[in-house]
Amino acid sequence: MQPRAPYGAHYSGLPAGNTAEMASDAEVRRTLSVPYLKTRWAFWVVVSEIINAIMDQQTETREPSTPVQDENARAVVVSSTTGPPQRRFWPYGVLVAGLALLATPFAWLAPGEGSIDPTNHALRARRVLETTPLIDGHNDLPWLLRVELHNRIREERFDPRQKLLGHTDIARMKQGQMGGQFWSVYVHCDASQEHFEDPSWVVRDTLEQIDVAKRFISEYPDVFTYCTTPSCVRSAFSNGRIASMLGIEGGHQLGGSIASIRQVYDLGVRYITTTHNCDNAWATSASTVAARGPEADHGLTPFGAAYVKEMNRLGMMIDLAHVSHQTMRDVLSLTRAPIIFSHSGAYSVTPHLRNVPDDVLRGVRKNGGIVMAVFVNRFLNMKDPSASTIHDVVDHIWHLAEVAGWEHVGIGSDFSGTPFTPSGLEDVSKYPDLVELLIARGATDHQIRLLVGENLLRVWAEIEQRAKEIQQTEPPVEEEWEGRQWHTGYKSSPYMFRETRERAAREAWGQPHQFNVNKEGEHGGLKPEKHV
Repeated sequence: MQPRAPYGAHYSGLPAGNTAEMASDAEVRRTLSVPYLKTRWAFWVVVSEIINAIMDQQTETREPSTPVQDENARAVVVSSTTGPPQRRFWPYGVLVAGLALLATPFAWLAPGEGSIDPTNHALRARRVLETTPLIDGHNDLPWLLRVELHNRIREERFDPRQKLLGHTDIARMKQGQMGGQFWSVYVHCDASQEHFEDPSWVVRDTLEQIDVAKRFISEYPDVFTYCTTPSCVRSAFSNGRIASMLGIEGGHQLGGSIASIRQVYDLGVRYITTTHNCDNAWATSASTVAARGPEADHGLTPFGAAYVKEMNRLGMMIDLAHVSHQTMRDVLSLTRAPIIFSHSGAYSVTPHLRNVPDDVLRGVRKNGGIVMAVFVNRFLNMKDPSASTIHDVVDHIWHLAEVAGWEHVGIGSDFSGTPFTPSGLEDVSKYPDLVELLIARGATDHQIRLLVGENLLRVWAEIEQRAKEIQQTEPPVEEEWEGRQWHTGYKSSPYMFRETRERAAREAWGQPHQFNVNKEGEHGGLKPEKHV
């Protein structure tokens, strides 16, 4: 991939619009033609003045140092001791300013480029994606690496540079002009589970999926750059790489542990989806409400408030995709930093409980957060999911922008996770088609830049800054879920406190089993494998 031009190197040609603003072709033509003509005029004025300055300098060198006595010639040639020639009517400062002007982003007027035809929506879409990183908030490819390859990414059959059967591979990511991707770290949750002490395999698989995602990214350094900051994303994009970040899709994957949040942050994870399709120690999920009714929506738990507090302090993005509507409202009322929805839709367009209602969208606008539009059929068209098209996604984005504002929308496809995608958005190569349709409907280039990447980078940077402020006065949160099971020690352990020793004796905590041998003398360790 060739390094991309910096932001602004190509003129977008459109004014920054308000939330519901639509630019007509006439308006677009004016914004294209007027700056173009004015700048061309300024260019030749500056060039002519440079030539005049050179000629005047030569004239000053040739002329005598005494004033010319001819009255008619005095206005043209004056002694160098009396000041510069009067026909040089602009000072050198203007020339310097003109030269500086030529060094600015007006370089888009380089020969061969010229202005953009405002009716060429495809060209405008490509120009935007060349200069602004398109960042998708949710892709489940690491999950497929675990399920299909058992984390063995060097198997011969796996070549992401070639077209794969699924939604995602390197060739199609380049075709889709992607600038960044949040790779999802997903492990299944048990919706019937009543106790939130997750089995060890959930945390194990989560850690393994973090590992395989990072190894996949590092395996192709000419394509991907692993990023944990928004500044890294911009740097990667300018160097022609696809910035790659990690997000965990559900608090159940951390056993409801706040300490685990800190550890996965250190591993590079930058957002956590508060719930997946099951409740956890922090909150109620949308799936629970769908299955049991609105009376089951208990929102955020008391321990969930501690989760929000630590996420803000740490600088980890709180993702509200998958949570219940009451959980959305509860988090917005508590958080001290912007939140995200990594892959959700507009409830008013499609009344699926996974989508975001208008009152929450207005709350997101006030909060400064972002809702990233999802490409999942059943969230786009409940009556006939198989009939979903790219136009449904445009409808959702448009509604999100009208209610929350263009400053609070993004893209979160759920590619490689959802089995079915809308017609016209079959895989990661199709992003330019979506952008083109949005422009055709009336979105300005500025609004598209916000949508595809600038909003998410702004939200991320604000969360980082807020965390720095909070960390000045607040220590890490040490609260634990009230239902947490704590394993006891042994009767004879060298405890620090008298009450612990007394409790160990009273409850007969027992003694450690030497070499893991039980009372019957049988070894409790590994058993020989039976080979068939």
